[in-house]
Amino acid sequence: MPPPDRASAFASAPLADLFSILLRQLKRPLATHALPLTDADANRIAAALAQREAFTEAPALVTALAALAEESASVLRGMGLAFEQSLDTLMTDISGWQTTAEFLDIANEKTNAELRISLSGALLLALGDRRWGAALLHVAAGDYDDETAIARRTLAFAAGIAPDAPDFHAVLTRWLRG
Repeated sequence: MPPPDRASAFASAPLADLFSILLRQLKRPLATHALPLTDADANRIAAALAQREAFTEAPALVTALAALAEESASVLRGMGLAFEQSLDTLMTDISGWQTTAEFLDIANEKTNAELRISLSGALLLALGDRRWGAALLHVAAGDYDDETAIARRTLAFAAGIAPDAPDFHAVLTRWLRG
């Protein structure tokens, strides 16, 4: 049996499930920003997000997610890359390594930073914070597997449009500016 297509699952999962997965994936980094979450917390917050309901941790979550995304962007800037540029840059085009171990360390840092920005930005959008919206629109328009599906779903949710709308990019570009 072939492995499940995660991007397809992210594209069709109930929003509460999607948001819960994102929160649980960020549990450890969020804890370093004074926001420890249990799986039950993640599920409760995700359900509230999907229903557009208030929850007590929202301000702390916005602060922690924003800090996490900015830290990750700083890691990429240290490599001479902006987030969108990093997504399209092959590891062989990045300098600063001489050994295989150094290459793997830098590749891991780059990948983790990109993932944390994508997931944090998606959750920030779900919380009504658009600061990473343009970056997520780049991800949604690209071919970045799971991250593309997550970005499309979250942007569509935040803007109140269908993820498969024919004018998705144009509508979201206008929405992000407005």
